[in-house]
Amino acid sequence: MVLAVKSVDKQAIAGAFDRAAAKYDTVAKLQQQTGEYLMGLAQAEDIGMQVLDAGCGSGFFSARWKQQGKQVIALDLASGMLSYAKGQQVADYYLQGDIEHLGLADNSVDICFSNLAVQWCNDLSCALREFYRVTRSGGLIVFSTLAQGSLNELATAWAHVDDYQHVNQFLPLRTIIQACQPYRHKIISRKYYQRYPQLLPLLNSLKGIGATHLHHGRQQGLMTRKRLNALAEAYPRNNGDYPLSYQIVFGVIYCDK
Repeated sequence: MVLAVKSVDKQAIAGAFDRAAAKYDTVAKLQQQTGEYLMGLAQAEDIGMQVLDAGCGSGFFSARWKQQGKQVIALDLASGMLSYAKGQQVADYYLQGDIEHLGLADNSVDICFSNLAVQWCNDLSCALREFYRVTRSGGLIVFSTLAQGSLNELATAWAHVDDYQHVNQFLPLRTIIQACQPYRHKIISRKYYQRYPQLLPLLNSLKGIGATHLHHGRQQGLMTRKRLNALAEAYPRNNGDYPLSYQIVFGVIYCDK
């Protein structure tokens, strides 16, 4: 089974997150929820001092780890995000890099923490191999990722408007589990819901966290008032609100080397 999405344009992804950097924390409520849960999974194991925040974004959780007394390496693909994180002094070290090709030595960290970042990789198996390589024996890898089923309401609504792909397709749970098979691991799957009183704030929230970039290229067509109205008309409502759901998979990998 293929564990990769088709040819991710990482330069475009980095650009999307660069543009989102300054306002990211004000709209990244889902990332904060999943990151807190992920930190809890790691802290339950109480392992080591050196933490790699892989895909650190604005550095929100780099700062949280530093507050816990850890030494933190903040790594991100997007230079704008990393610059923002550095400006906030959230970590001890800052590294611009690709999760699939980490510029770190073998066995150099105790905890590898990656919150909602690996869905932007070409190959999840490659990312997990890199996490395992840089984490010492007895260390821990914790990651979260978007899975198939995320943003279904938006995808359903767009399907009534045109034939273009407007929403990313994420890996199914079984594929994520398969990528973890070489390691001792546990997988937790949880669904998160957000609700918006209007459609435009929903769309702006996705733009604000850099999540509007498509794996396979750019969205087709301008968002005119007519298209927005058509999308709103087709959107599945819940008590008048516009719901948006995310299927989140949390992985814990134990480094038994």
